[in-house]
Amino acid sequence: MTSWHSSWHSYRARWRGADYPASPEPHALELWVRLRSAEPLDGFEEVEPGCHVRTVPVTECEWLRFVTVVCRWRGEPFQVHAERDGLLLLEYLGASVHTARELGLERVERGVWRAWAPRGEVAELREEAVPITAENHHF
Repeated sequence: MTSWHSSWHSYRARWRGADYPASPEPHALELWVRLRSAEPLDGFEEVEPGCHVRTVPVTECEWLRFVTVVCRWRGEPFQVHAERDGLLLLEYLGASVHTARELGLERVERGVWRAWAPRGEVAELREEAVPITAENHHF
C-alpha cells in the first residue's frame, strides 16, 4: 500500500540553509536536534544503510517545526493519525461534542473524538507546521 505521507507527525529543522527530518533530543542544559539525511553529508554519521545523522544544538537551527497532516471530513476539521487498508484514522479538531456525536465519532477520552474514514471521503489533506520554541514546547 502506498501512503500519501510517510509520517503523519514529524519534526523538521532547517540547519545551514537545508531542511531535514529531525528529532528533538533534550540534553541537560539545552535542547539538541538530531538531523537525518538519506545521503552521506559532511559531519553526518551513517547509523544504518541510507540513514545518516548529525546532532546539533537547536540554537544552531534556523527553525524547528512540528508537522502534522490535517484535513476535512464531512465538512469538519480533523488531524490524520494513521492509515490502514484505505482508511484514515482521524481525530476531530472541533470543540463541539454535539457535532462529534452527529458524525458518529468514538470518544477516546475527554475531549478526544476519533473515527476511521474512507480515504476517498477525506478532503483538503495538507501539512500544517507549528514552530517549536522554548516558550511553547517543553521536552
